[in-house]
Amino acid sequence: MSQAIAVKPTGRLRAYARLAKLSFFDYYLAAPVVWALLPSDLRNDPKVLWTLVVTTLGWVAMTAATVAFDDVHGFRDGSDDVNYDPKAALRNRERKPLLNGDLTEHQALRFGYLALLASLLWMGVAVAIAPHTPAWVLMLIPFQVAISVQYSHGMRLSYRGGQELVLLLSPGLMALIPYGLVDGHFTGVIALETYLIGVWSLLVSVYSNVNDREGDRAAGRKNLATVLTPSAYSVAIALISLTETAALLIAWAADAVPGWFLLCMVPVLVMRARQLRAGLGQNNALLARKLGVDTHRLGVAALLIANLLVIR
Repeated sequence: MSQAIAVKPTGRLRAYARLAKLSFFDYYLAAPVVWALLPSDLRNDPKVLWTLVVTTLGWVAMTAATVAFDDVHGFRDGSDDVNYDPKAALRNRERKPLLNGDLTEHQALRFGYLALLASLLWMGVAVAIAPHTPAWVLMLIPFQVAISVQYSHGMRLSYRGGQELVLLLSPGLMALIPYGLVDGHFTGVIALETYLIGVWSLLVSVYSNVNDREGDRAAGRKNLATVLTPSAYSVAIALISLTETAALLIAWAADAVPGWFLLCMVPVLVMRARQLRAGLGQNNALLARKLGVDTHRLGVAALLIANLLVIR
């Protein structure tokens, strides 16, 4: 495995920002979705606003720890060197500061542990200032942090068949936990939006795993892409995609959301169809990944509109 390649010198701060994947902000869009779902009299409540801000800071730190540990293990086992091979020109190698020699393993690990500590501190502050602290939220917070940071580190869940589950649960809980802290209740609509935000994130990663299959398999990482045949994996992606529509219909049938809510989500479903066509019909996984990111952002906008105009 190569240790570094010649790259343009970058500042240390910029290298840490790339290690933390700060340019990928989609996870943190859950906060405005939660805010829009609240009754109007709570949206300007200082405790509510500060709770949403502080939990988001906790998620930023938690994600930074998770991806830093993931980069360390991807560097150690050689999977990142394969998946970001500059000869393939498919993935941007500059996103991996360990591969470029901009950071050392020790620096990345230290950053990961400091980010984990920061996450725990921020979440402690959020609980202290939150208007509500239901028991189910207090149990979910350590659960989410634990499964996230142990994605590649510690229990190494992504190497043991837990990758897709973590990628579904962790982003979704970024909506459910803050909602519980500011509203105090578990409702059908927040259950739906928790699942949507989680599956939107997952439907980006499952296409990335198509191109990462060989590197991940060689490194011993067990996910659906490495354990299934290509045709079976395509079926799995299609089924995961269909759960988005199924969740919306179930929520509507259960009277958790009205029909107008579903109409707000139609553009998202159209984009999902485009993603399926690109990824499964045209075998263009990287285009499908990009469409997944676009669909996630469109979905957040649709949820904001639906929450403000339909739910509230």
